[in-house]
Parts: sequence; C-alpha cells; structure tokens
Amino acid sequence: MAIRTDVARLTANDNRARKGGQPIVALTSYHAHTAAIIDRHVDFILVGDSLGMVMHGFETTVPVTLDMMIMQGLAVMRGSKRALVVVDLPFGSYEESPAAAFRSAARIMKETGCGAVKMEGGAAFAETVGFLVERGIPVMGHVGLTPQRVNTIGGFKVQGRDPTGADAIMADAKAVAEAGAFAVVLEAIVEPLAREITPTLAVPTIGIGASPSCDGQILVLEDMLGLSPRVPKFVKSYGSLAEHIDSAVAGYASDVRARVFPTDDHVYKPKG
Repeated sequence: MAIRTDVARLTANDNRARKGGQPIVALTSYHAHTAAIIDRHVDFILVGDSLGMVMHGFETTVPVTLDMMIMQGLAVMRGSKRALVVVDLPFGSYEESPAAAFRSAARIMKETGCGAVKMEGGAAFAETVGFLVERGIPVMGHVGLTPQRVNTIGGFKVQGRDPTGADAIMADAKAVAEAGAFAVVLEAIVEPLAREITPTLAVPTIGIGASPSCDGQILVLEDMLGLSPRVPKFVKSYGSLAEHIDSAVAGYASDVRARVFPTDDHVYKPKG
C-alpha cells in the first residue's frame, strides 16, 4: 500500500487559530518559482490582483480579470506545498451580488485548488462574505485602502485620518469578521486605528502599512526585493534584485557582443 508523504498544507482555520499568537507571515506571489522559494517561510501566500501592476504594468488593479487570477493561482499552487494559498477576487467579479461572488469564488477554488479567496470591501459586502462562507468558501477580508476602488477614493491614500473615516473602517472590519471572514487585511490606515481594531476582532488582522500590533504582516514580494520602481512608505527593503539583474544582464550582453559567450563548455558536441 502506498504511503502518502505529502506535506499537509496550512488551512484558513490554521491561520485563524493564530489570533493573538505568533505573528502570521505572508507575501504575495504570482509565479511557481517564487512560490517555491517563499513557501517554507510564510504562513500564507496571496495571489494578489496587484499582479496587474507588478506583472503587466497597469496603473491600477482594476483591469485584472478572473482568468488572470486563475492562471497565476494555478502557477502558485504548482510551486508551493505547505503555505495556504489565497487568491484575490478581482474587480467586477463579486460586487454585483452574493450569487455572482459565489460563482467567481467557486471557479477560483475549483480551477486552482487554492484554500481561500480574498475580497475587498467592508460592511457593504458583509452579506456576501457570509454567503460564501456558508457555502464552503473561506474568505479573507480587506478593509482600509481598497485598491480596486482607487477611482472613487481619489488615489492610493492613507485611510482613517479623520474620526469619520476611522469609525467607518472600524465598522467595516467588525462587519466582515462577524460575517465569517477568517482574517482581515488592514491596508494603509493610520497606526493607532489598526492597533485599536486588532483586539476588537476575534480573527487575525493582517497589516500592510497598518501597525506592528496586527496579528500578521504581508508585503508585495517584488516591493520588498527592490524590483518595483516605486514603493509605498510602509515597505522595508530586504533586497536589491533590480541592481543584480541589471548587472547580470549587462555582463551577458557584453559577453555576447565580445563573442566570449558561448564557449565550448556551453555547446553540444557530436558523439564519438
């Protein structure tokens, strides 16, 4: 009889159980090879719709399609073995109704094999969160700066600076958590607000430009590796891969033009 030796993937429930414990570590990934590298270090990998900006050069995440998310979600699932994989519901795939959101989320889950989806929006989408969770789809919430709504909020701006805005974000976070989200991303909100929200929720908060008090942190991988030309204030650089890539490509181009690459070591010889 065959014995399974596969590594068990972390689940949405595993991440939810980390509330108040050791901080949750998360990064984005859109490729099999980067997923394989980060898999052993993180608790969940987000296949974010930020791929529209990082991979395709869009100005916002709005043009990203469901097919794009599924394609990159499949790649990340192939490259990873251990981490929970969460895939974003892109703009236009869930806002119409809870039923429309379920169709989109079910397609992502079925076609990628991922363990959860993430959905932007607060109290206005609490019903949708509950609808999905009741039907077997784990949902990660996302409040504060919601990039899919950049055209209505007036750009990529820090949220919660005034009392009215802060109260709305607090209400949004509570609404999606109470509706059944297993975690809530807090993006680009003022630090005291994120610190205040975190203990009020029964589920983990995942900060990105929020607070060290959050139950976990996430960054866009390309931002923290120095591959993005522009990064927000909340990003800490952990590498400068753009410089290494530029140097490597320059060396390759120089060798080709000087006819010092390829050499005999890099070509195939006849047998015998």
